[in-house]
Amino acid sequence: MTKLTVNTARPYDIMIDRGLLEKAGALSRGVNAGERALIVTDSNVAPFYASRVVASFDAAGYQADVFIFPAGEESKRLTTISEIYARLAKNRLTRGDLLVALGGGVTGDMTGFAAATWLRGIDFVQIPTTLLAQVDSSVGGKTGVDIPDGKNLVGAFWQPVLVLADTDTLDTLPREVLTDGMAEVIKTAAIKDLCLFEMLENRDMDGANREPIISRCIDIKRGVVERDERESGERKLLNFGHTLGHALEKHYRYTGLT
Repeated sequence: MTKLTVNTARPYDIMIDRGLLEKAGALSRGVNAGERALIVTDSNVAPFYASRVVASFDAAGYQADVFIFPAGEESKRLTTISEIYARLAKNRLTRGDLLVALGGGVTGDMTGFAAATWLRGIDFVQIPTTLLAQVDSSVGGKTGVDIPDGKNLVGAFWQPVLVLADTDTLDTLPREVLTDGMAEVIKTAAIKDLCLFEMLENRDMDGANREPIISRCIDIKRGVVERDERESGERKLLNFGHTLGHALEKHYRYTGLT
């Protein structure tokens, strides 16, 4: 296991290893003493992992429930956030309880935003299941949703209390989704790290190679976030390519492109 600590205003640990899903509840207990947990995931991820994660949180003493939304960027809207709020209210989650993001970037962004705004802020744990989310979106505290005027225009900076990157989840990714993540890995190397470039040239992204590559990407982003948590300077480097990419996504109404 690799463990990295992000020293922001609200410090937290990132753990990278195989088999973390079954340990998620127990590990979350180390940072949250609440009674209830709501696990947010999408319709693609839920059949693979939802029951295992719910069982892990139940075993750790949480009253765990799961909220499943339709997979895709089209769900990253305030209407979905309202549905999450309704489930939080129904389950009576208090400020001491926990939200859990189980999935890719859309899931993490929405869950983090719901956590930042429910009762003016509750704890949340990131369990990223895509390569892109593991190396980028689960780290740094950016949360948000899309509106018709643009992508991620409504959001908040809200750091998780824990990030659990289980590299086994990459085994179930479609090739095109894994390729999305590799593009982010290459981007990270392009803006910050020649050594990472050399690592990518000499290693495949499978098996034992996953953890060191993912860990290196996270370590690079961690350093940037620690120096510029709220993106007033250096952190803008991490947006390399976003200006054009977000414009294309908006033009195509967040369908067909990711």
